[in-house]
Amino acid sequence: MIILNRDALKKYLTPLMPIPTTLKAGGKLEGQILCILFDVYGTLFISASGDIGAAEKRSQSADKIQELLIKYDIKTAPQIVLHDFYAAIKKQHDNMRKKGVDCPEVEIDKIWMDVLKISNPGFIQKFAIEFELIVNPVYPMPHLKEMLAALRHRKMMMGIISNAQFYTLYLFFWYLNSDLKKLGFHPDLIFLSYRLKRAKPSLLLFDQAVKKLKGMGIRPSSVLYLGNDMLNDINPAGKVGFKTALFAGDARSLRLREDDPACRETKPDLVVTALNQLEQY
Repeated sequence: MIILNRDALKKYLTPLMPIPTTLKAGGKLEGQILCILFDVYGTLFISASGDIGAAEKRSQSADKIQELLIKYDIKTAPQIVLHDFYAAIKKQHDNMRKKGVDCPEVEIDKIWMDVLKISNPGFIQKFAIEFELIVNPVYPMPHLKEMLAALRHRKMMMGIISNAQFYTLYLFFWYLNSDLKKLGFHPDLIFLSYRLKRAKPSLLLFDQAVKKLKGMGIRPSSVLYLGNDMLNDINPAGKVGFKTALFAGDARSLRLREDDPACRETKPDLVVTALNQLEQY
């Protein structure tokens, strides 16, 4: 597996600031919280596109993509590469849905191998990382490092349930200069869409977490899940019995889904507007 170092990517790792929302922090939790699970994009990290699945809307960066194609000696116009890339994702999603998969997810490096007709995994992974950072710039949410340190100090069990690709967890290495275990995340509590071939709001990711936590002696009612999307995060987390916290700290990523029938009866236990507010739970 390829890990590009920070120096190789520093031109992409530019600061972003969250855009405030109109929501106020509030809510209440009943009972003791023994574990906190997190979404990544739009929650722990500012995502300029709002979510990993919304990157297509950001792919107007034709000049930067052209530079990337030249760097990797790919002699295809950016518009054609982009068209073929998103068409390949859609085709695979459609094929998986025909087989009964509710919320299909792809492995992005395999998609790129197919689109570029290149079978070198290391080459493809490097290209995929740089492409993603062009179309979906990210940056840590304010207080991320301090919040993780505070929860780790309290020995709070932590994990991740997120729509993600192979490069997602590298964000912690690039920006926080640490691996997940040192930051306090339990290695058995990392549930990523590309590994399970399902994307949120599929309950599969959450059901897997419930099973693993039960094996550790932790009931769903003692788990808090933090995410920025009422449909993809709060709704499925509530269905499996987790307590829920809506992250409303950045207008780019906040998804209230007020017109979605699935969310009309869904209410988070908490609204969080800054990560350090979690330190009290």
